Amino acid sequence: MKMDKIIKQAQRMQAQMALAQEELQNTVLEGAAGGGAVKATANGHGDILSVTIDKEVVNPDDVEMLEDLVLSAVKEAISKSKELSNDKMNSVTGGMGGLPGLM
Repeated sequence: MKMDKIIKQAQRMQAQMALAQEELQNTVLEGAAGGGAVKATANGHGDILSVTIDKEVVNPDDVEMLEDLVLSAVKEAISKSKELSNDKMNSVTGGMGGLPGLM
């Protein structure tokens, strides 16, 4: 392959990566626990955006249960975020493997 073709291909991939990163930033994913009583939302980069808790699960005598529900919802939101990010990056790189510094 000639050098100019390699450079053009790299520029196209860079533009696709930038678009994918923007899409991940703007995508909102939700994790839930306790039948939806606790919800956490994250963007495609794994940043937690919000946590909501139904009043029914707030029991001052059982704080540990609430902590577990929050942790579970956050973990699910982050897991969905990682999965989406990996899928997006693999679609851009053609499955060539992860690119350093993106996750």
